[in-house]
Amino acid sequence: MTLSRPARLMAGLTLLTVPTIVYGGLTLLGIVTGSAHGLPPGFELTPTQQALFRAGHAHAGVLVILSLVLQGLLDSATLPEGARWAARILAVAGAMLLSGGFFGLAFLPGFATLLWLGAACVATTVLVTGVGLVRRGTP
Repeated sequence: MTLSRPARLMAGLTLLTVPTIVYGGLTLLGIVTGSAHGLPPGFELTPTQQALFRAGHAHAGVLVILSLVLQGLLDSATLPEGARWAARILAVAGAMLLSGGFFGLAFLPGFATLLWLGAACVATTVLVTGVGLVRRGTP
């Protein structure tokens, strides 16, 4: 598969976030296992906070993969260049905002706004990409 320069740039930037997901997973493992495995957490979480951390970590992993897939699909979509760039950026932003919202919500209710903003970013980029792919037609 050959990627355009913008797709390679955004995919490369997205891949740079993966070590933070790995670190988060190791930290979460330390929290859930009481420091028996993973990194020692240094703090305790309530069951609700643990559930939000799990949700944030899971969403981060899945949405980063979705963002990477979308970068390649956007190369094949029939879209104006501005819409293509917006979708590329929203794919990455949505992954960060949505998963970050879960982590923040574990401590402050105001972080729920990030969840909704991230969900809007993900929904927008998926819809724009889907429309662009359907519009392409057959070669």
